[in-house]
Amino acid sequence: MKEYELKYGCNPNQKPAKVFMEDGSDLPIEILNGRPGYINLLDAMNSWQLVKEIKEALGMCAATSFKHVSPTSAAVGIPMSEKQKKAFFADDIEGLDDSPIATAYARARGTDRMSSFGDWIALSDKCDVTCAQLIAREVSDGIIAPDYDEEALEILKGKKKGNYNIIKINTEYVPDAIEHKQVYGITFEQKRNDFKIDKDLLGEIVTDNKQMTEEAKRDLIIALITLKYTQSNSVCYAENGQTIGVGAGQQSRIHCTRLAGEKADKWHLRQHDKVLNLPFKDEVRRPDRDNAIDVYLSEDYEDVIGEGKWQQLFTEKPEAFPRAEQREYLASLKGVCLGSDAFFPFGDNIERAAKSGVTYIAQPGGSIRDDNVIETCNRYDMVMAMTGMRLFHH
Repeated sequence: MKEYELKYGCNPNQKPAKVFMEDGSDLPIEILNGRPGYINLLDAMNSWQLVKEIKEALGMCAATSFKHVSPTSAAVGIPMSEKQKKAFFADDIEGLDDSPIATAYARARGTDRMSSFGDWIALSDKCDVTCAQLIAREVSDGIIAPDYDEEALEILKGKKKGNYNIIKINTEYVPDAIEHKQVYGITFEQKRNDFKIDKDLLGEIVTDNKQMTEEAKRDLIIALITLKYTQSNSVCYAENGQTIGVGAGQQSRIHCTRLAGEKADKWHLRQHDKVLNLPFKDEVRRPDRDNAIDVYLSEDYEDVIGEGKWQQLFTEKPEAFPRAEQREYLASLKGVCLGSDAFFPFGDNIERAAKSGVTYIAQPGGSIRDDNVIETCNRYDMVMAMTGMRLFHH
């Protein structure tokens, strides 16, 4: 296929629209089902690069959930605990432990389920039946993967009344070293960001504590590669083989750190017994449960457990989960990783990260206040590596 005509561009008024290769060669993708749009394909091309690079860096299959050209999460196929399966609404998927790629997607989708509603999926490896069964019941716009089991493909084709977008990517495709884009009729040209992120990038540890575990290195690599394909400014928290909070597209770095930290906190709180044991009625759908949990963990919790409200969702009135109790729970956490796509200008970012259990940090460094940032890390006995490499993405 030389080119593909799109229904419209970013918005319905932006016609005509198409994708094609400037050199006249075939597109490196095959559309197996549906009719993906302009934003779908932007998500597909960015998300594929993310999972491809994680697989190359760690040798593990990877999955990501994308919305509006930024990942909500990315994960590798590490088995989940029973609490995690329940928190991610994946405890009823048969054979999940036997499918690393399905586990990777269950993790990615389960991180920030509200943001992942209507996501674009990328898988580093073939989509198997277990993964397809998991995807089939979620609200999603489409998927890109290197291949699909025949039965998995048929399952996916049944989504969205047969219109689910399914793309197969040619894994042998290598893009040109120079890339172009146009803005307001002006062509921008730059070298493609092919910078390789691996564990060697974490060698310059500048804090007093220099004890970085192999698991922390793995999680920091996942965070940094995720940031490479996240709209900047961006900060990413990671733990146990996945990103657990992404703050994207904020003008201030502290706002990135706060936003990502709030998402990471909710990821942890979803695994608290009070949340896991919420007595939802059987007929309450997963998206409605996601919304209810989000409100339950907020200051507006009475909106779901107040009199006349809880009866709509639960079989009995849940016990409140006050902010003070949440903070006590979060204060017990340690070992969380944090990556930043550019330097931290102030120690306040570190102060906020500490509230979410961060122990390990990777950031480029280069601020005139690096000493203040390092001093703040030392106060919390954190381990911080300076990578020397900025990862802006626009």
